[in-house]
Amino acid sequence: MRELPPPAHREAQPRLEDDRRAVVLVLLDGLGDRPQTDLGGLTPLEAARLPVLDKLARRGACGLHVPFGPGRAAASEVAHWAIFGYEAIPFCGRAVLEALGHGLAVNDSDPRLYTALRTSESRDGAVWITGRAEPDDEADARRLLAALPQIAGDHIFELEWMRLGEGILRLPGASAEAAAISDSDPFFEDRQPWLLPLPLAGAESAAAAAAAGLAEYLRAARAFLASNEINAVRVRRGLPALDTLTTKWAGARRPLPTFQDRVGMAGALVSSSALYRGFARLLAMKSIDVITDPDPGRDLAGRLAAAADLLQAAAAFVHVHTKVVDEAGHSRRPDAKRRVLEALDPALAALLEPPFNGAVVAVTGDHATPSSGGVLHTGDPTPLLVIGGAVRPDAVRDFSEAGCASGSIGTIRAADLLPLLLGHANRARFLGARATAHDTLGFPDHPEPLLL
Repeated sequence: MRELPPPAHREAQPRLEDDRRAVVLVLLDGLGDRPQTDLGGLTPLEAARLPVLDKLARRGACGLHVPFGPGRAAASEVAHWAIFGYEAIPFCGRAVLEALGHGLAVNDSDPRLYTALRTSESRDGAVWITGRAEPDDEADARRLLAALPQIAGDHIFELEWMRLGEGILRLPGASAEAAAISDSDPFFEDRQPWLLPLPLAGAESAAAAAAAGLAEYLRAARAFLASNEINAVRVRRGLPALDTLTTKWAGARRPLPTFQDRVGMAGALVSSSALYRGFARLLAMKSIDVITDPDPGRDLAGRLAAAADLLQAAAAFVHVHTKVVDEAGHSRRPDAKRRVLEALDPALAALLEPPFNGAVVAVTGDHATPSSGGVLHTGDPTPLLVIGGAVRPDAVRDFSEAGCASGSIGTIRAADLLPLLLGHANRARFLGARATAHDTLGFPDHPEPLLL
């Protein structure tokens, strides 16, 4: 009988080359937009002259990024939670991230809320928020927050100062489940009054008790602030009283896999925001804090230079974030957003040079920030380009909402972004093998060896 050759997956298979690449995600916050009348029916991206981004689009593959599906307007923190691979894990709450990013200790599972001292007026039996503490109000705000009582009924609250009139309100001793409560901050101050905190639908009984206690505390705080001599002096000076406390973004820190455990490789962040410093502390990622340059182009160039240093030091994943596009969108001036995009474009030429050209690089946004209208963010698509590694260029010629709609990547959600990039970087986890205790998204760089 004739012998069969050995199966190809055994000794006859040559040893696989280790050709893993680094992954770089350049995140232009609030990148997507809507057609704007002021720009002749184009979006700011479509109206902008962006030779570098267009070159990157021509050399790579393109598509659209819709973080949570059509029409769903994402906040940056929940979009990044999914982008970093944690969509299937309950979100910790932005208050936890802000606390960590401001250097506060968060070593327990006590519920925390982001709180702010605001100005207000009463109308039709409700309280309407009219403003916030300004830089000149810092001394008054500090004294008022420091003087607030810490007890309301059977509930204890501890307030930690962070910045101008804002801090973290902690419910010491309460269970993590008590963090499942709604905001009292209306966000849309011209449409909604100061809100009653409520337990979220389906939450445990601890949340109902916490919400009731918080409502009692907020009412007591307002009565205290309204009668405080500091505010009386402000009113006599013609200044608005800082008389209302708002809360939002409730959450609690729970056990969580590190970024390396979740993704399979170490991660690093380049930003200048407390939110992203908080992500870095929470997920055990390296954080490089770049001092913001008022010139958008120089600022992005500085961030990319920091990212290049990380790559040269063998970083496997680097996230580069800039907020300026989002801020331009919130200005409600479409042409301002167009001009900011044009100012950023030359800095992105670095992505065509070493060390970036040896990595897989993506450029996209975390959500759309329309530069007109009455909404903060929208679920409109954000363009996405990927270049390097195993990426096959497609027929897209310009980086814009319309241009990228025909790209080969198609439309993807935030949770699919990192697996897509890991695949192009030859870092996809082989689903037939399990090298670590964690269900990693990518190939694990540092599995634990069996030692003799």
